[in-house]
Amino acid sequence: MIEARWAKRILFLCDRKELRRQAKNAFNDYLNEPLYVVGQPNDIGKLDARIYIGIYQGLINDYEAFDVGFFDLVIADESHRSIYNLYGDLFKYFDALQIGLTATPVEMVSRSTCQLFGCDYKLPTANYPLEQAIADGNLVPFRVVAHTTKFLREGIKAKHLTDEQIAALEDQGIDPNTLDFDAKEIDDAVFNKDTNRVILRNLMESGIRDGEGQLPGKTIVFARNIDHARLLASLFDEMYPQFAGKLCRVIHSQEPRAEDLIDQFKSNNELRIAISVDMLDTGIDVPEVVNLVFAKPVRSKVKFWQMIGRGTRLCKNLFGPGLDKTEFLIFDHWGNFAFHDLNVEEAEPSITKPLTQRRYEARIDLATQSLARSDIPAFDSIAILLQKDAAALPDGAIAVREHWQAVQLARDAKIVHQFAPATRQILFESVAPLMNAIDVRGQGDALRWDLLLVKAQAAAINAPGVNNPHRADVLAWIDRLPPHLNPVRAKADQLKALRSDIFWETATFAALEAAREALRDVIHLAEPASPPPPPPLVTRLDIREDTAEFEITIRPTRIKSVDYGIYRKAVQSVLEPLFETDPVLKKIRRGEPVTDDELNRLNSLLHTLNPDVKLATLREFFPDTAVPLASILRSIVGHDHEAVEARFTEFAQAHPLNSLQLRFLALLKEHIRQYGALTPEKLFEPPFTTIHAEGLGGIFPNDQQLNEVVCDWCAVSANRS
Repeated sequence: MIEARWAKRILFLCDRKELRRQAKNAFNDYLNEPLYVVGQPNDIGKLDARIYIGIYQGLINDYEAFDVGFFDLVIADESHRSIYNLYGDLFKYFDALQIGLTATPVEMVSRSTCQLFGCDYKLPTANYPLEQAIADGNLVPFRVVAHTTKFLREGIKAKHLTDEQIAALEDQGIDPNTLDFDAKEIDDAVFNKDTNRVILRNLMESGIRDGEGQLPGKTIVFARNIDHARLLASLFDEMYPQFAGKLCRVIHSQEPRAEDLIDQFKSNNELRIAISVDMLDTGIDVPEVVNLVFAKPVRSKVKFWQMIGRGTRLCKNLFGPGLDKTEFLIFDHWGNFAFHDLNVEEAEPSITKPLTQRRYEARIDLATQSLARSDIPAFDSIAILLQKDAAALPDGAIAVREHWQAVQLARDAKIVHQFAPATRQILFESVAPLMNAIDVRGQGDALRWDLLLVKAQAAAINAPGVNNPHRADVLAWIDRLPPHLNPVRAKADQLKALRSDIFWETATFAALEAAREALRDVIHLAEPASPPPPPPLVTRLDIREDTAEFEITIRPTRIKSVDYGIYRKAVQSVLEPLFETDPVLKKIRRGEPVTDDELNRLNSLLHTLNPDVKLATLREFFPDTAVPLASILRSIVGHDHEAVEARFTEFAQAHPLNSLQLRFLALLKEHIRQYGALTPEKLFEPPFTTIHAEGLGGIFPNDQQLNEVVCDWCAVSANRS
């Protein structure tokens, strides 16, 4: 857009300082434009840059320093989580083309990332799925090792403990008979040291290692909370004292030097294992990561795939010159993949309304009830309160300006007192949600008091003379007011009246309203309500896990291109030593037809060499096509180079070709050598569009020539001649 002169100034928004730094580095790598980072010292004036990078939290307090039309393009990074509610005002303020970037759009009835950016529900402007990115070689695939222990699966229960485990607990001063924790409570309440030792030992023994094969490659361990992370780190130092304090560190916002530790994890080869609590779950870009350890359950599908994304980055020469990162490993200790295989839909979030909105809506309902009961004095009082609430809305707030007509209606005494059904609907749907714009800091208790009294007033209007169901809550609150404080003593008459039976026997809207107003300015002085005693909690145990109860399985990823890539490697490793000796393989590599009997003999041979390899399994990855098994095999083993070269020379001699056509056929030849199988439609897609944008059609505009190329060369690759 800059090159086309469609955008002079661009704003890039992210939600963390680390992502802001990553964005700055990336823009500097690819663009030579004046760049301004909002909230940091800059060498350029605030209004003189072309690229602006900011975080939502910083810009929300400074966005009006820029004119509404200052930016031509606004890009929202991680737009699935950062642009709702308060930060949404940024997108309402700037009049610019807006683009949202996310790997995991949230698509719910109440919250749709696609709809927020003007797209249809679940239909983004552009979509590049993970499966396609892996198939194209732009991201690396992964393998999943599901590793659980008995305690993680079943919990810790006294009746299931062995004599040795009971003895170990008694040595720790813990009564085994008090233990009755199910699997969920293991997550919430219990840290068993040996369970966490198993998690760390599994990584150190089975994780992908560095180029020397000595130490695990860079690893992120996702911990349950900060206490769990620190426990894992201390256990690691205890188990591997030679690496204590160096190889493994906790990265969390509560840890000192958290940002420095992230830099070390990215650039320093000494820090290999980062135990993360939220800071490395999303957005962080560390291409060298080859192991992810899920030491906690993750039930949010969006967050789960964001966390998996930390390992998908390509990394050249990671294990030495020419030895690139080709996959990463996921250790799933909490059955996360099994949970998400069930296609569990994201639950609609229960959005908590602010107290100001809840009070306004309660007053609208109370006004409706008072009119229905013909209690006009009560209605008049409530209508005045509704007007005051609307008058308190800040005129400068973006959301208020967007609904200016509705706000003006809510401030009009005549219209509110008429209280027509259409007016009530506007107040409820358009004005009530704006109440969160009012600055009510420090007034939480007063607002809760207002809400409680509104409920009591509604009961008094609907059932006068009947015992008010909210009496106990009102009295419990005023009983917590310290009587020795002078402001409370000054309200003695009102408090005494409110505690009397006579007051509640004749309680009216007016009497309750007088009590609300009289006590509202002291209600915050009440002592906190006594919380219920917490249940006894065991947070640290050290019970030896039974290794015979471990369950370790290699799980499919449920991503066809990923699982196929993994299985293809297993097949290829068995086939390669047979290229020059096995007659069936030699025929396949030369593009010659093979019979079913020959394929069966080949399959028997492979199964003998590796019992886990069956050629029939390859067909399962292509259930909707009629691709012959020989063609699938050819895509794995490739073509014999001499056979392809001879066919290419024969074709070139039979057809007069220009330089572009020769380049195109050279690319085609190399593709067939490497991948074997090729279908005609692939000739119109990358990499064949690099020589001409229209692929084969642009290189061979003559239909006859085009058909000859398709028939001849695709026949070579698919063995259809």
